[in-house]
Amino acid sequence: MRICLLVPSVYGMRGDARSVVNLAGELSRRHDVEILSVRRHRERPFFPVAAEVRLSWVVDDRPGVRHLLPPGQVRTDVALWRRLRSLKTDVLISTRPGLSVQAARHAPRDAVRIAREWGRPPVTASIRRFYPRMDAVVTATETGRAEWERLVEGTVGVTTIPDALPDGPWPRSRMDNRLVVAGGRWVPAKAYDLLIRAFATVADKRPDWRLRLYGGGPEDRRLRTLVADLDLHNHVYFMGTTPDLAGEFAKASIVATTARAEGLGMTVIEALASGVPVIGFDGPGGAGEFVTDGRSGVLVPPGPGGERDGAGPAGESGDRGGAGSAGESEVRAYASALLALIDDERRRRELAAGALAAAAPHRASSVAERWEKLIEAAARPA
Repeated sequence: MRICLLVPSVYGMRGDARSVVNLAGELSRRHDVEILSVRRHRERPFFPVAAEVRLSWVVDDRPGVRHLLPPGQVRTDVALWRRLRSLKTDVLISTRPGLSVQAARHAPRDAVRIAREWGRPPVTASIRRFYPRMDAVVTATETGRAEWERLVEGTVGVTTIPDALPDGPWPRSRMDNRLVVAGGRWVPAKAYDLLIRAFATVADKRPDWRLRLYGGGPEDRRLRTLVADLDLHNHVYFMGTTPDLAGEFAKASIVATTARAEGLGMTVIEALASGVPVIGFDGPGGAGEFVTDGRSGVLVPPGPGGERDGAGPAGESGDRGGAGSAGESEVRAYASALLALIDDERRRRELAAGALAAAAPHRASSVAERWEKLIEAAARPA
């Protein structure tokens, strides 16, 4: 069977790219798999791709590449339409609402078309109009499934399939380093400033513990300034990007996440698979989608209103400085959760065992089998 996964870019350091690469690698054991990237901006993907998976792209944005049309959205849209209309595949899995709309409009009618969704659904006329042409919508979490079901109102089936982790061997933490690790894109929605301010309390009370931050993004300068202002340069370290985040998690004893919405929770899943307990905020769409409080990690109650000050409907925070009673109460609550787990080694190890169990459903072989069953069902004549 020919399977094509359509992504905005497989060349970036994003959780959706990581998830797609993992799934494609497992499916390629039994199928002809292609990852079609709308944009290519570097020579190689950030995450390693299985040799059996074919890579192709719609627009090559690498420096020095010449194009017939000037750069911009029009050029990309025209190139994407042409590519979709000529696509030779049995199954097309699109990974963004905008791409799914284009797949519904332009992909061959005889191909099984599936929309893979991670975030909250944008309520647009295009989705209401074109998603009924899709054969299925697949979400990563139960919260996402409920939200998409309300939007499509039964015009297309919605199911939940978790993100995939590569099948073993998987690095496992020995839980003996006094180290907290966080990783991902440095954007406001991830609320790394809250984590840094909470760790200031930890550093004051337990100065032998360290925080390592992996990733990069537009918040880089602001976060570094915050670390300097709080005099945490000997406690908080900016480690840069890495394609092996799981290996870095395996060096830690706690993995921290402060994102409001974890619809795409690859970093949380990788931490669990490394046998490390996760601390995150409770609430719909948060770390609680993947972490069970007291079994695989610790869930911190959110502040008043259930969202951080300035947070939008998709978890994009507008809080730039963390001022305000809700922000400060969350900093204190998060710091207390960190300190409680730091001071209880036995509890950390019990949660580490639970983390490994929580990661089991995300093994690539199990996830790929669920995708194959869905595709088989969608391909049957009505």
